[in-house]
Amino acid sequence: MTITVRRARVDDAAAIAAIMDEPSVYAGLMQMPHASVEAHRARLTDSLAPGKGDLLLVAERDGKVVGSSGMHPAGWSPRRRHVMSIGISVLREAQGQGVGTALMQAMCDYADGWAGVLRLELSVYVDNPGALALYRKFGFEVEGRHRGYALRDGEYVDAFSMARFHPRPPAIAAAAP
Repeated sequence: MTITVRRARVDDAAAIAAIMDEPSVYAGLMQMPHASVEAHRARLTDSLAPGKGDLLLVAERDGKVVGSSGMHPAGWSPRRRHVMSIGISVLREAQGQGVGTALMQAMCDYADGWAGVLRLELSVYVDNPGALALYRKFGFEVEGRHRGYALRDGEYVDAFSMARFHPRPPAIAAAAP
């Protein structure tokens, strides 16, 4: 089956909320149970506004949204303009089938070739081996461990901070003589 990655649209809110409302998905993210279509619609509307630095993508298979990803400025400081943070979610039934790889490839291509991003950052729970393998495949390295990072189903869980640097940072071409 072919996976198509495209920019998210406001009318994807229900599909994204459905992905985020799966217990196996929100348990691996900072999402809460009972995802709100309205909240996702508002987030999409805000992130897609002109001048925003966010990149929101969805992955489709057979016309159905099976994954989503986001790349967001790491903060407001001009000193961190070279950094973006990312996140990915994949519908349980589509996990392990190349959806995360397609989304990650699209985000890395955008960051490396078009957005001037030197450093991509993310957080991932230490007990999420599939996500860790995906991130490592794209050059992310663990930079630290956060103890008791987030509450998940009544327990505090640890997370790794991971980052990836641009593999070939842009340079100015030599001037012709």
